Amino acid sequence: MLSSHNINVALIGNPNVGKTSVFNQLTGLNQQVGNYPGITVEKKIGFCRLPNNYKANILDLPGTYSLNASSIDENVVIELLLNKNDKLYPDVALVVTDVENLKRNLLLFTQIKDLEIPTILVINMADRMKHKGISLDVPFLEEKLKTKIALISSRKGTGIEELKQLIVSYKSIPKEPCLNASIIDEEYFESLRKTFPNQLLYKLWLVITQDVNFLNLDRNEIRNSYTKSHSDLKRLQQKETIKRYQFINDVLKEGLKIDTSIAKDFRSVLDRVLTHKVWGYAIFFFILFGIFQSIFEWSKIPMDFIDSSFASLSALASEKLPAGVLTNLIAQGIIPGIGGILIFIPQIAFLFMFISILEESGYMSRVVFLMDKIMRKFGLSGKSIVPLISGTACAIPAIMATRNIENWKERLITILVTPFTTCSARLPVYAIIIALVIPEKRVFGIVNMQGLTLMLLYLLGFGMAIFSAYILNKILKIKGKTYFIVEMPNYKLPMFKNVAINVIEKTKAFIFGAGKIILAISIVLWFLASYGPGEKFKNAEKIVIEKNQAKPLSTSELRNAIASQKLENSYIGLMGKTIEPVISPLGYDWKIGVAIISSFAAREVFVGTLATIYSVGDSNNDTTIRNKMQAEIHPETGQKIFNFASGISLLLFYAFAMQCASTIAITKKETNSWKWPLGQLLFMSSLAYLVALIAFQILN
Repeated sequence: MLSSHNINVALIGNPNVGKTSVFNQLTGLNQQVGNYPGITVEKKIGFCRLPNNYKANILDLPGTYSLNASSIDENVVIELLLNKNDKLYPDVALVVTDVENLKRNLLLFTQIKDLEIPTILVINMADRMKHKGISLDVPFLEEKLKTKIALISSRKGTGIEELKQLIVSYKSIPKEPCLNASIIDEEYFESLRKTFPNQLLYKLWLVITQDVNFLNLDRNEIRNSYTKSHSDLKRLQQKETIKRYQFINDVLKEGLKIDTSIAKDFRSVLDRVLTHKVWGYAIFFFILFGIFQSIFEWSKIPMDFIDSSFASLSALASEKLPAGVLTNLIAQGIIPGIGGILIFIPQIAFLFMFISILEESGYMSRVVFLMDKIMRKFGLSGKSIVPLISGTACAIPAIMATRNIENWKERLITILVTPFTTCSARLPVYAIIIALVIPEKRVFGIVNMQGLTLMLLYLLGFGMAIFSAYILNKILKIKGKTYFIVEMPNYKLPMFKNVAINVIEKTKAFIFGAGKIILAISIVLWFLASYGPGEKFKNAEKIVIEKNQAKPLSTSELRNAIASQKLENSYIGLMGKTIEPVISPLGYDWKIGVAIISSFAAREVFVGTLATIYSVGDSNNDTTIRNKMQAEIHPETGQKIFNFASGISLLLFYAFAMQCASTIAITKKETNSWKWPLGQLLFMSSLAYLVALIAFQILN
């Protein structure tokens, strides 16, 4: 747990240096994810046991190339390093670098050293040194950089124990800078030093050039006294960068040697294929195809097991617990509701696993580069592909990720279209409907039709996002243009530990995030479905018996008829009947209508809602959710509720509908206006209704 008695360790580094891998090696599953106070940039804190009974709070900071921040997440790094009053202010900083890109990575290291924080240089990917012909003179580098160096391989887990030992002895690490950056304008910095003798010079410089102030000084006083034009400040920043690279070059000339005769590089060959203007897209398509085929194929057995287990648990609860309201709540409300979401854990876990593998291998950066060519044609930044891809997990962090986009118009468009991307919350809805209405057969012996349908839904959502972005780009009269730069990391085999931690953490977050909502809604729905006003509910048994006097029903038929009568005249039945005229043209009955409304809290609630509604008063508690949905018959037409026409209509409705209160809330926060999220809700809901209506009327 987070404790003020633990050593505070800040993990800092450029993107793609293996910082997350180091974090996972130090913390394992002892992690928690949250947002930095006041802003929606994700932070990760982990807890680590160190030698000699020490413990550490490990803070994984957003990736940054330097302390000259150009985005909000980079600014987070600076604000923490300047604010000694922050409870997470580091006792020691670990600057993680990649042994193959040491020159570029050391720029950030030299800047942090100027803040006089004990700083350990962590040189990662040491296992690649021999293959790349790299040799390091570690004692020389430690002397010149005034630090301690941990040579590690986060992939193989080597050097981690030595790194932990260095963290424990952080007080012995020199604090002084490794170069004097103030010589870029000696007169200017000398006057700063004299005016504020008790303040660190480099912190003053950051306050002047960045949008931060944690020195308990009047910021305007500093700026007014030592003001420079924007162009002069930029010029000085450039001079500072040049000065630092001159120092780094001199150090590495002696401390790093590369034998070019040994170094081998297959990366450029792979890049030519994977980023090819034709083959690149074809390969990406087949990778997606394989992923969605696997999601359905591999998850079938565990899903059936979970489904039948919860059906048996519900039946057991009804049988073993004493009869009464509480037993009905547990057997017909809570267990079916929770079972309605847990059944999809295998598919969600497999989806997160595949995404993690693509990221870990370095391929996802190539996808970003590929998609930039498409993004530009539709008025989006190349950086927009990052939120759109991360939206496959959840739209909320995806919208947060737009803070990397500097241009407001491109960022706004990305925020507005990201909810079209199919998130993991839609997956339970897609999975159950596809299983009900799409035949489980193969085409050409290998193509699973259900997996193919799922992939088409993902592509449909992405296509609508791109099309909507094109329309918004034409409509919104906001000027500005940005340039897209993406770093291509080295290809590497995904680390099992990193993939496993990512899958466990994200699946756990999904379960507990959705679980709380579903549990609450299941209880409310059970109450609304178990009680009702008026004589039709209270005298349900009498009404059913009188209606069937001519042809008496069997005991089980009578019980089900009474349950159906009560359900239709319960509070939830009356609510559903009220909205049924609006949704019946789409092929939905009142029960689906209630599920659609309740799923506005979270899309995945749709299945849990139907599971609860179908379970109330049902004597067959051992029947699985899927079988209950499959057996549901429309009382007027005699047709199955979930047929091909209504199923496709539902799939298309959820492909386009907003159906997520949390996404509306985060859009409001990021745009600082209700105009955009309400417009987003109105447009997506109208589009979803129209498309679902057309689909049902044509297919029916």
